[in-house]
Amino acid sequence: MITFARELASRGLHVVTFNFPYMERGRRVPDRNEALETCWDSVLRAVRQRAGADTPLFAGGKSMGGRIASQVAARQDLSVTPKGLVFLGYPLHPPGRPDERRTAHWLRLRVPALFVQGSRDPFAAPEELRDALVGFGGDASLMIVDGGDHSFKVPRSAGRAQDAVYADIQDAIVTWVWDTREGGKGR
Repeated sequence: MITFARELASRGLHVVTFNFPYMERGRRVPDRNEALETCWDSVLRAVRQRAGADTPLFAGGKSMGGRIASQVAARQDLSVTPKGLVFLGYPLHPPGRPDERRTAHWLRLRVPALFVQGSRDPFAAPEELRDALVGFGGDASLMIVDGGDHSFKVPRSAGRAQDAVYADIQDAIVTWVWDTREGGKGR
C-alpha cells in the first residue's frame, strides 16, 4: 500500500495512509468492527480538519480497509463524507462463502465509487461484484484486472509485467478521481 500511495502521489494525488490499531500492535487478527470504524472515522476527521472544508476528499483502501471506509461513509456525516470511494479488492464475501455478503450498508452510500477487482479474486469474482453493484447507493465503476488475484498479482503466463499492471491501476484511479472531482471534466 505504501508503494501504491507513493505512485498515486507522484501522479498528483495527496494520499494519507495509516495502520489500524491491531496492525500497530503487531497483531494479525483485526480489531472488532467498531474499533476499525472508529479508527477510520478519526483519520477521516483529522484529514478533513487539516485539508479544510472545501477540499474534496476521497476515501478507500485495500480489502478490509476499503470495506471499513465504506461503512464509515454510509453513516453520511456530511462534515466528513468523502466525495468518492476507491476500493482495491473489495471483500464482497469471505473466500468460499458467497452467501455471506458484506453489502448491507451499500444502499446508504450516496457517493460514487471505483471498484478495482482482480479476475481471480477469491473474495469476489467479477460477475459476483457486478451483480452486487445493483444494490450500491451511488454510481459505481468497476475495473477488472485481467488475471489479477486479490492483490492484483498476475501470473507470469499473462505476459504482462507486474509493474505495468500496477501502473495501469494507478493511472485509472487518478483519472477516475479527477473526473469525479471535476464532475466529469477531467483535469
